[in-house]
Formats: sequence, C-alpha cells, structure tokens
Amino acid sequence: MMGRWVRWGWVLGIGLTLAACETEKPPPQKVLRPVRYQTVVLTSQNRVRTFAGTARSGEETRLSFKVGGTIRRLLVKVGDTVKRGQTIAEIDPEDIRLQQQEAEAALARARAEARSAAATYSRTRALYENNNASREELDSARAQHESARAQVRSVSKQLELARLQVSYTTLQAASDGAIADVAVEVNENVTAGQLVALLTSGGQPEVEVAIPEVFIAQIAKGDTVSVTFDALPGQTFTAAVSEVGVAATGAAATFPVRVRLKRDEAQIRSGMAANVAFTFGADNASERIVAPLHAVGEDRQGRFVFVVEPQGEGVGVVRRRPVKVGAFGSEGLEILEGLSPGERLVTAGVKRLEDGREVKFLLPKEQ
Repeated sequence: MMGRWVRWGWVLGIGLTLAACETEKPPPQKVLRPVRYQTVVLTSQNRVRTFAGTARSGEETRLSFKVGGTIRRLLVKVGDTVKRGQTIAEIDPEDIRLQQQEAEAALARARAEARSAAATYSRTRALYENNNASREELDSARAQHESARAQVRSVSKQLELARLQVSYTTLQAASDGAIADVAVEVNENVTAGQLVALLTSGGQPEVEVAIPEVFIAQIAKGDTVSVTFDALPGQTFTAAVSEVGVAATGAAATFPVRVRLKRDEAQIRSGMAANVAFTFGADNASERIVAPLHAVGEDRQGRFVFVVEPQGEGVGVVRRRPVKVGAFGSEGLEILEGLSPGERLVTAGVKRLEDGREVKFLLPKEQ
C-alpha cells in the first residue's frame, strides 16, 4: 500500500509541475495584416490627352523645276547629303535653247528696224526744217521710230526670259541637308512644279498632329508638350507648340498643330510615328481627389475604399468607405464623394480587408 501511494504522489507532482509551466507561458501575439497607404491630397484639374502624329524635319523643301521637260540627269538618291547650290537634276534644255535662239534673232531684227526708223526720222526732220516735208510726215516718222525702240525693249525682255528658262533646266539644292525622297527617274517627262526630290534641312524635328475642335481653344503657341516615338521606346522628348491651325481640315473637324522638339535629335527621322501628350486644364479652377485604380473596390453595394484610422504607433483600424467616382485618367480615378484630404487611403490588399479589422501600416510610397 505504501508503494502505491508513493507512485500516485509522484504522478500528481509531475502533473502539477506541468500545469504550472503552462500557466507561465505568455499568451500568443495577435497577427496583424500589413497594409500600405497614401495620404489623400487635392490635385489640380489638369488632364493629359495624347494624340498621334508624324515626325518631320524642321525644314522640308519640295524641289521642282520651274519649266517642264525630260529628265536627262539625276544626280542624287535617297539618303544623300547635299550642299547649298549642288546640282540635283537636269532636264534636256534643247527645246528651251531653241526658244532662246529665236528670241536672239528677233532682237537682232528689232534692232535693225529701230536703226532704220531712226534714220528715217532724222531725214524727215531735216526735210521738215527746210520746208520740204509736211508735219504729218514728221509725226509719222517719229511714231515709227518710237515704236521700233519699244519693240527692241520688248524683245530684249523676251530674250532675258528665254535665258532664265535655260538656267531653270538645272535644279539645285536650296540649302544644306539630306535627300529624303526622290520622286522621278531619268528620261521621265516632268511638268513645271512637279516634285523631283524632297530635301530635309536639319534643325529641330517637328511633329504634326490633328487636334479635335473641343481642345484646340486650349492650345497656344509656346505650350510645352511631351513627345514619344514608337521606334524609340522608353524615351520621352520635350517639345513646344510652334504652329496652331486656324481652320479645320478634313471631315473630322480637326485642326493641324505642329510641335517642335527643344533640340536637334539625329535619331529622329522624318516619317516616324509619334505620340504627343498635351496637358489641358478643366473648365473650372476647383481641385479634385484622385485615387489609384487598384485602391478602389467594387461589390454588390457599389464602389468603396478603405481608410486607416490610427490607433497607436504603426497600428490602426481600417474602415470601409463608400465612394462616388468620376473620370479615369492617366493619374488615376477621380473620387467625387467619400474621401477627404488628409485621410489615409489603403492602396493595396483591398479585397482581403473587412471593416473594423486591426492592421499595421507600412510607410507610404512617395507620392
């Protein structure tokens, strides 16, 4: 009996000891879900709108002949660099030289007739002074003399024009630059004013875009814009509005606008597809609240956000807040009702939160 009591006492003592150890363990800590927030602020009513356009050289010259004819020589090709005064092309000058020779012959005849009329007038005047010619004969001789002199002046102008026509058979570069396009071939017959070559003359590249009529009144010469190119991903260029159209073009009621890059960019080629971002102000001067799209949730009850109410250092309680939203832009979703400046808006994990849950919040991302 004594041994049994000893064994029971030993077991009871171990049980009391274990119970005492369990009571000395600290209670488990509550696990708080971390959330990130941003402070709600008022922002301006600016809107960014992007329009597609096409790059072009700062100066483009459409080179063409002033006279028509057959291309005899074509001295450039696409991509060639040329200097001012360099010959681009020539047309066959034979027909125009024949016109020059005809004008030279006509001038020789006119001068001969003028000399004859001058001699006749001189003789008639001498006879008139000796009373051997009538007044009518003198007036007729004077008129023929003056007419012959006028004919000489007229034919001289025709000869000058013919010589200019011959010089026009050679097409020269108007400035230093590069050939962007050649539109003709050797032995092709061209007319006066027909495009022969397109000369780009460097300078800051430009981009031309078509702006809808609802925005054109908000664009002014000198406005700063941002330009990106599909062929140059990851690069953004600063430009300024250089020209604003005053009349709509096409059936879509759009206005042509040109923007010029701030500096020359050799990597930008004429014809590249571009996107130009304009910043437009709202009709009123009031400010608005904009939230990141992922900070706004939606369920059967409507759109909502969560805000954090601080309860201590790094700890707070989230509160569900119904909101009314407006337009969505590049900067985020406009909040018309439901948020106030200074509140802490949860920006991540909205779908895993519920109203009244205690959380710990991380430092906000830089705005």
